Amino acid sequence: MQPLRKADPSSIAGHRLLGRLGAGGMGVVYLARSGGGALVALKLIRAEHAADPGFRERFRREARAAERITGRWVVRVLGADPEAREPWLATEYVPGPSLAEAVALHGALPEPTVRALGARLASALGDMHGAGLVHRDVKPGNVLLALDGPRLIDFGIARTAGATALTATDAMIGTPGFLAPEQARVGGAGEVGPPSDVFSLGCVLAYALTGERPFGTGTVAAVVYRTVHEEPDLAAVPETLLPLVAACLAKDPAARPTAALVRDALGEAEGPAGDWLPPGLPALIARRSSRVLDLPVAEPTMLVNAEPPQGLSRRTLLMGGSAAALAGAGGLTAWLLSRGPAETGVGTVGGMGGTGAPLPVYTLGLLSDLSGPSGPDGRAQERGARVAVETFNARQDRPFDLALRVTDDGGDARRAEAAARTLLKDERLIGVLGPATAPTVHAAVAVLLGRSVPLVSVLASIPTGDTVKGQTSKRTYFEPRAAPDVMIVPFARYLSERQAVRTAVVEDRAAGRYSWFAVKSLKDSPPSQARGGVVTSHPVEADSEDFAAAVRAALAADPQGVMYAGDSPRRAALCARALREQGYEGPCGSVERVLEPEFLGLAGPAAEGWYFGTGYVDPDGIPSAKAFTAAYRKRWALAGATPVDRYATEAYDAVNWIVKALSTAVLDHAESKASAVANALTRAVHEGLAKMYTARGRDNKVESLSALFLWQVRGGRPVFLGKFDEAARKAARDGT
Repeated sequence: MQPLRKADPSSIAGHRLLGRLGAGGMGVVYLARSGGGALVALKLIRAEHAADPGFRERFRREARAAERITGRWVVRVLGADPEAREPWLATEYVPGPSLAEAVALHGALPEPTVRALGARLASALGDMHGAGLVHRDVKPGNVLLALDGPRLIDFGIARTAGATALTATDAMIGTPGFLAPEQARVGGAGEVGPPSDVFSLGCVLAYALTGERPFGTGTVAAVVYRTVHEEPDLAAVPETLLPLVAACLAKDPAARPTAALVRDALGEAEGPAGDWLPPGLPALIARRSSRVLDLPVAEPTMLVNAEPPQGLSRRTLLMGGSAAALAGAGGLTAWLLSRGPAETGVGTVGGMGGTGAPLPVYTLGLLSDLSGPSGPDGRAQERGARVAVETFNARQDRPFDLALRVTDDGGDARRAEAAARTLLKDERLIGVLGPATAPTVHAAVAVLLGRSVPLVSVLASIPTGDTVKGQTSKRTYFEPRAAPDVMIVPFARYLSERQAVRTAVVEDRAAGRYSWFAVKSLKDSPPSQARGGVVTSHPVEADSEDFAAAVRAALAADPQGVMYAGDSPRRAALCARALREQGYEGPCGSVERVLEPEFLGLAGPAAEGWYFGTGYVDPDGIPSAKAFTAAYRKRWALAGATPVDRYATEAYDAVNWIVKALSTAVLDHAESKASAVANALTRAVHEGLAKMYTARGRDNKVESLSALFLWQVRGGRPVFLGKFDEAARKAARDGT
């Protein structure tokens, strides 16, 4: 909400104005308080438009139509005066987000939420159709979310079914991407009826389920053409709802179900207030409610004569005053004719509608493996990123809002390339939180490079010496984590703190260059080097699983520590079991790639006591992360003893690092925000919860080592010990 301006009235017809919710070419929408104390959204039409007899007649029609609309899931009109010099209309108000804003900020909604949403919107449309009215502009921006359910708003272009449209000749009424084919056809106004609203509802359901418009984006002409001539893209709609959504989107109006049938198919979805919303949205509504309730009385602006409310009956006003619904009175004419393509996009506030003047919204993409081999880590990354975005968007002093758009590459390079192209369709894209593997990084960077969109990965480990496309003159790929080759350091440091002179390495040649380089590094700089430390290596060939022979040779050297040099959790478990079977009880260790459930399960008791060097943390072991862990568990409904998913903290930090760079770009009024973010990331240093984030993290030895951590298996599960140097010293001192 914006403050009142000096030219604004202080009151209108007994309503005390508190601030501006929005403004357009037709007039202004104010937040106001009625004489009885109720908050309302009051729409005031500019005098120059009211002087047009046709416009005033359309406003009269809106007031009459709104008075006929009843039902729990629609906003109601509390007062109106179509005959005033500047006509006005007041509707109910609660400060919740629109569906467009919710999807932009939180991503696609879960199926139970969409079922409840759809059932209640269908009920609202059924009531309208029963009263002989057609809404004609059902879209995400006209669906507002309250704790007890959605509210359908913006009846400015609603009309009696079969009536002649009071619009310009051949005007197209509705919003491209959400209007029915019969609405899109020029001169087809006579065909618009209840089935048109059902088609629009199907578009809204598809959008809520997937975060994408079923007929794509682009110019108005392109979207309208696809709506009329092509089938919708419903590939991401869950199979359980696909038949219903597809039926709503039938080209033939007669083939679509009625609103009542849609409601019955989705279920009544009744339940306690707030239960229908996914985590995060109830808190957003609550914050906005508290801000509105705490509003001070606005300072007087221009003087006006107090007028008693006119228009609707006193009984109607009294009945509406106790309602808790979200207001937004909408456009009155063929507003599309006066708007450019950029103004018809998802998330914009329509001419007279919406919940206020929103902050600029920038999109952060998340492109990761959510369903493939690295799915658990990818989903953890998404969870941490969502907490970061929602926490940022809750800040009162934020200069912009951040929307998270999630895509799944399944760990496949071709899918990563396609996902990157999908993200690039969003012109607000300023950066992407990155893939889980080196091949998917290469594929995504190749696509994003043309628009200079930065890619930040806290999961992938590009092998030392490999080059990522286009990272010479301008850097767009950032990997703020320790390089894989230094993961051997934490356990080696622990052995040095224990003053272990003899170290044996089981070299798993199935890991190729990785194990060879680990052995070479350890021999060049052995643990306890100052005390004459030595390292012996004992290979296991790639085509062999006989770890017993290599372990026997290693133990013959009487080692004071044994390291598995490889990257296979299964083969590491075979090594651990061979060490246990041959009676070795000294320190054992390996690296992050091995510390997986597969290793713990196959090794069993043989995994107990093993040490691991990693690039991720357990935030429960970091005092400064207490607020994050509480927010994370609350957001994802985790019990207090449930560990925070690995990589979630790093994803949270990475989002805040990108936000810091974006803030610089916005402050500098950069023309290309994405390119400016990439430039800022090369310089920005962010002290996160886990570590320091900098573009030099992989390339600078000191900074790479500062991003290493030590873990140990205790009681069958990994336990975080802390930063590797401090943790190694403490573990050696304590004899653990």
